[in-house]
Amino acid sequence: MSSIPDQPRPPLGTSAADIGRLQTHAKVAPGEIAIGVVIGRTSEHFDFFVFGIACVLVFPSVLFPFASRLDGMLYAFTVFSLAFIARPLGTALFMSFQRRWSRGTKLTIALFLLGSATAGIAFLPGYKIIGPWAIGLLVLFRILQGIALGGSWDGLPSLLALNTPPQRRGWYAMLGQLSAPIGFLVASALFLYLHSNLSEEDFIDWGWRYPFFVAFAINVVALFARLRLVVTEEYTRLMEERDLEPIGMIDILRAQGYNIFLGAFAALASYALFHLVSIFPLSWIVLSSTQSINAVLTVQIAGGVVCILGIVASGYIADRIGRRTTLGSLAALIGVFALVTPWLLDGNQAAQDAFILVGFALLGLSYGQAAGSVTSNFEPRFRYTGAALTTDFAWLIGAAFAPLVALGLSSRFGLAAVSGYLLSGVLCTLIALRVNRALAARD
Repeated sequence: MSSIPDQPRPPLGTSAADIGRLQTHAKVAPGEIAIGVVIGRTSEHFDFFVFGIACVLVFPSVLFPFASRLDGMLYAFTVFSLAFIARPLGTALFMSFQRRWSRGTKLTIALFLLGSATAGIAFLPGYKIIGPWAIGLLVLFRILQGIALGGSWDGLPSLLALNTPPQRRGWYAMLGQLSAPIGFLVASALFLYLHSNLSEEDFIDWGWRYPFFVAFAINVVALFARLRLVVTEEYTRLMEERDLEPIGMIDILRAQGYNIFLGAFAALASYALFHLVSIFPLSWIVLSSTQSINAVLTVQIAGGVVCILGIVASGYIADRIGRRTTLGSLAALIGVFALVTPWLLDGNQAAQDAFILVGFALLGLSYGQAAGSVTSNFEPRFRYTGAALTTDFAWLIGAAFAPLVALGLSSRFGLAAVSGYLLSGVLCTLIALRVNRALAARD
């Protein structure tokens, strides 16, 4: 394994004139790249959080009326995980599209597919109207969402990492991560508005469809905003100069496949915590009826704000102690948080609210540095595809099944099982970071 610095050196034999040309071509400010990252990722996270909240509030009644409320949520969470399973497949498929056509063509097709699948869910008839076909269509649309999300990789996070001052890498790394809590905050606020202003009958009948219509509109806006950045001549030249071009899946898996899984497991504690504080508490509290749905959504909106502040703080912390040290330290704190999870979630309203707010604070501090902590290990020509696949597998291994596993285990064995699940993610993160440090020291 080679230890590759974030700012690659010119090849041997490069003339002084060529070095000057490389240094002066395609100057793009890191802040401008960061804006493109936030715009693109916010629309994607909004789509997924709208679906996740609907798995608790809508789908059990609309698509699984034949099952109990608990089983309906478990069925919905199973469908929820399908997008994360399909995501690496989408990355592989659309990388071939980009090699054959262009980055702009790939991005247009992917976001059009994502928007169409989301709009399809908005128009989806219920189980009482078309029977099992409704479930089949939901499964199809969810898989298409995952494939489209894999195809929407534009390389801007890698470009951002390669064009930031060495002493500010933690700060710029966290900027792209702000999109997740922003998407969650907007999705929760929209559901809160609809749920609090409509009767239960109207909300289940038609009100829940509006967030999916909004998601489609946001995707259209995000498409034009991202195309305005990624297809310009200066961005294209900058991508080429940094060797940020797609390569075959087989090639990267053979050459540096270990880096993909090392990077995925290094951020596992953060990604496991992601849905355990955003989607799972809503399902648990709704089932236990310890507080109203509107009250939970309100405190989760506050949690989204806390998460944003935590992400911003992670940039300052990481620039002082290092991104990997930050991830390791926060993984240990998440382990402590896991131990008190049963006491908090099984307590009164104040304890449950504390679980959500503290969980979002830890999530912000850890998730802010979860992207790119190990992707700098990739050789330059593998970094574009490697970063995409590392992100895909981090979401798949860490977050895809978190609501399903947490709700299933807790309903059968109690909330202590959730602690064990989260602690397993913490252990994987600490081991992966230790292995990465050992490999770096050896090299």
